[in-house]
Amino acid sequence: MSVKLSAYVWDGLAQAGVKGTQLLVMLRLADFSSDEGTCYPGIETIARQIGAGRSTVITAITQLQKDGWLSREERRKGNRNKTNLYYLNVQKLREAAAGFYSDSPVSEYSESERSKPEYSKSERSENDKNTGFDRPESGGDPLVNSKQDPSDNKTSCQPAAQTDAEVEITDQARQVLNYLNLVTGSRYQVSKSSLDNIRARLREGFSPEEQQLTVDYMHAKWGGDLEMAEYLRPSTLFQPSKFPGYLEGANAWNRAGRPARKNGKWEREGEVAVDAAERDAAYRRFISGVAATKAPSALEKTVCAEASKANIRSMRADFAISQWAKIWKECAQRQQGVKAA
Repeated sequence: MSVKLSAYVWDGLAQAGVKGTQLLVMLRLADFSSDEGTCYPGIETIARQIGAGRSTVITAITQLQKDGWLSREERRKGNRNKTNLYYLNVQKLREAAAGFYSDSPVSEYSESERSKPEYSKSERSENDKNTGFDRPESGGDPLVNSKQDPSDNKTSCQPAAQTDAEVEITDQARQVLNYLNLVTGSRYQVSKSSLDNIRARLREGFSPEEQQLTVDYMHAKWGGDLEMAEYLRPSTLFQPSKFPGYLEGANAWNRAGRPARKNGKWEREGEVAVDAAERDAAYRRFISGVAATKAPSALEKTVCAEASKANIRSMRADFAISQWAKIWKECAQRQQGVKAA
């Protein structure tokens, strides 16, 4: 999440004439982005979060690209489409925000005083008498002619000093956030929005180690799925309604024998690393009955035979996919065992 880019969008885009769905889309992209303006959320994710249709989001992104606010790069992995890469035009966003700041009024009297030069000196004096307003010699700062010492005007909302316990909680929350960045490869900045839920869970008695274990578990579960990457954000991963359930799953995962993390992937010793692209392409061929352009692998033939026995084609789609993945993994394990023998 880039707080800087989000601020640029909030302050500059409406000023530049970008409104409605285009503004909402840019806000979500900035929220997903690094400070350099790079992000890769899915179209469905953006559409769901702003309450718009998929085609509406695509139209908005196309127009934003045409207007120079962003560029995009389509990606594919094998036969499967991956989410687009988006590059926000940081310089243009910064200039738009700078235009907003420069256009902002600098004095609360600027609007009412704008037409004063049109009157003569005597007319202005008469108008001031009629309104009962005595313009201070300072040019509009009522504190200069006030009998009260301006230094005595203290704000009533001064931040309270943190206790030692709160300082320790904040330090622990920073450690958890840094660990999340390390494991997921993210670059979340230390900010109120990033630390609030982590601190809240620490106050409830959840230890930093439990939060780090949950980071490992959820990354092992969802780290390879770009559509689920938003659930690895600090504001969602540690939310009060979800975190206890995530931690329960993490503890069970740990008791079952926590896998090792190698090259960014989680693998238990002796476990076969599954090529998800190959598995998913084989599933699509199996369901559609379309023959492969080249001879299928021995693994694919074995899985197709077992999937036919399990009558996967007649199952509901989501259940069929999970069963296919399970059979694929089991067959790959057996095949590896035969090769080792």
